[in-house]
Amino acid sequence: MSEPITLSRRLFLKSSAVAGGGFALAATFPMAARATAVSGPADLNAFITVHPDNSITIVGKNPEIGQGIKTMLPMLIAEELDADWDNVTIEQADTDAAKYGPQLAGGSFATPMNWIPMRQAGAAARAMLIAAAAQRWGVPASSLATEPGRVVEKTGSRSATFGELAADAAMMEVPEADSLTLKDQADFRIIGRAIGGVDSPRIVRGEPIFGVDTQLDGMVYAAFERSPVFGAKLVSADLDAAKAQTGVIDAFTIAGNPEVELVDGIAVIADNWWLANKARRALSPQWDNGEWASHSTAGYAQAAKDAWAAGRSDEVFAAKGDVDAAFAEADQVLEAEYSYPFLAHVAMEPMNCTALMHGDGTMEMWAPSQTPQGGQQAVASYLGLEPSQVTVHITRMGGGFGRRLNNDYMVQVAAIAKEMPGTPVQLIWSREDDVRSDFYRPAGWHKLRAAVNAEGKLTGWADHFVTFDLGDGAYNPAAMPAEEFPAKYVDNLKFEQTKLKSAVPMGALRAPTSNALAFVMQSFLDEVAHATGKDLPTLMLELTDGVEAEPMTQGFVGPQPGFSAPRLQDVTRKVMEMSNWGQPAPEGHAKGFGFYYSHMGYFAEVVEASLDERNNPVVHNVWAAGDVGSQIINPFGAMNQVEGSIIDGIGQAIQLAVEIEGGAAKQSNFHNYPLPRMPMTPQIHVEWVLSDNAPTGLGEPALPPVIPALTNALFALTGKRVRSLPIDKAIFA
Repeated sequence: MSEPITLSRRLFLKSSAVAGGGFALAATFPMAARATAVSGPADLNAFITVHPDNSITIVGKNPEIGQGIKTMLPMLIAEELDADWDNVTIEQADTDAAKYGPQLAGGSFATPMNWIPMRQAGAAARAMLIAAAAQRWGVPASSLATEPGRVVEKTGSRSATFGELAADAAMMEVPEADSLTLKDQADFRIIGRAIGGVDSPRIVRGEPIFGVDTQLDGMVYAAFERSPVFGAKLVSADLDAAKAQTGVIDAFTIAGNPEVELVDGIAVIADNWWLANKARRALSPQWDNGEWASHSTAGYAQAAKDAWAAGRSDEVFAAKGDVDAAFAEADQVLEAEYSYPFLAHVAMEPMNCTALMHGDGTMEMWAPSQTPQGGQQAVASYLGLEPSQVTVHITRMGGGFGRRLNNDYMVQVAAIAKEMPGTPVQLIWSREDDVRSDFYRPAGWHKLRAAVNAEGKLTGWADHFVTFDLGDGAYNPAAMPAEEFPAKYVDNLKFEQTKLKSAVPMGALRAPTSNALAFVMQSFLDEVAHATGKDLPTLMLELTDGVEAEPMTQGFVGPQPGFSAPRLQDVTRKVMEMSNWGQPAPEGHAKGFGFYYSHMGYFAEVVEASLDERNNPVVHNVWAAGDVGSQIINPFGAMNQVEGSIIDGIGQAIQLAVEIEGGAAKQSNFHNYPLPRMPMTPQIHVEWVLSDNAPTGLGEPALPPVIPALTNALFALTGKRVRSLPIDKAIFA
């Protein structure tokens, strides 16, 4: 049976002829706009251009950061269009909220937001091509069908290529959304096919497609000096000394503006970037650090201990039942303190952006941004322009992981280009800038308690969470959800929190909040399981036994399924089967389990680990079972995302932390912030549990469970609990 159209939002399409006899189709879907990226309602547009030579151009509207979206979204369109993929060319869209609606790379939103709309765009174009052939041949449209790139008579011998029909199709009436019938999944030819990234050959050839590759005539280069202490204000700088350096064109100060994430700094402009960066040493800047120079990671950790000792919290944000009675009546009470550090993003391509202030006062930018519309809005606000006066070309990005959701570097280069109208300016951050000027994954501290009765049932759960006060913004990466697992599955619950003041910038990092909370909750649940003579997967299955899936809820991407205990159970059982859970591991090895629900994806993972002769953790195998809905759109891209997430998580667990000393980040480059290298990469085994749910994203949900799976494996191996990250090998001595 073909899939019905169930979305309430309407589909608007408009066709137009193009030079040479082809036609272009614009498909517009009114959707909710992301508050930080688009102001007011926004339309999402997919453009299909069919050329007379039967080639097809499909626009990839979203930013590409390596997650495969520039390939995946056009696959959805091409599938319903019945295009010949070999004749499809993908073009990157520019930033245009009115034309494309939300353009963002974050939150694993692209798949759930576009699964139906992109397919509708393709199906509408296909219907118009069929209508054109029916008119030409004088036959009912119902007597026609399509093959890749062609319209054919079902029982006759006539056929025509899409290119031959393109000019006529441009004149056809655009079909209404409710008249479209999408393909049955059994008939997919492109969706479900493993397709390599459309940019991959260009990357291998070294073609200049990344933001840092942007080259414009007359371009100059900029470096931006800021205080290493977060929250500091600029007092003075020796601009003349910087201007006297070889190759330097200019140097000037820039006043901060917190509304657009712009900090006080000094711009140094030169005819190449190396000279601009070198000239920063002559600035001798003086900063007013205020209270922030006294802040440190150690100070925050002590503040957490003080709050626990005093029993002091700022608020109780989740409570049910009678927690005090549950602990008073418990047969066992378990207590533990868990913590995790600040983390940096360190995308391989450091932050950069190119800007040109035109003589008419408009701005043009080449931006590797995950939220280019947000950057467009910020730059327009800073310059006093309308967003339409800021043109933003989206470039490919050498990674993002959430860092490029913030657009501070875009505003920095806009502030510089404003002072140099008519001259293109490229701002490039050094690696030290990138590590020490991040929006970090927040650190956090948890004091957990669990009550267990004589039957081994978990009857009470409490957490005093010490985090940071980040204000009342739309998104808080330092928050913990009130429904954090196992909150819904315990009769007596209390979540309270203490919030610390800090000037350290914090933001989303791949699987934000989940990448930290999975470690805490799944590790402590493993402690509960061990104390009751069970293993963690057994405890997870017991806690959710017989619980039905929650009803649909209204989310950012529209109606979506509520949390499903049956899906948790399915991936748990699947990974137990994959990993031969319960069977002895090889000598000197042990296995650990972790589960997490993140960004609408369900992942259960098992890690097999050992210790080397220096007590360093070694991961040998990771088994991952994932449920992200009824269809894996691009198995090649999906596998890349899961494997990358797992490697990221292992690196975070074993060796990554940003420490704050004197109000600044202590780490500065890869020598003291070592990303995982190839020797750390285990064998990764991935299988899918397909469920009767619309497909969801894969950029993030595979990361969180690998961390507790690793720490739980190390406990099984050594009997020593890892309660703080990164893992301190000294505990195994």
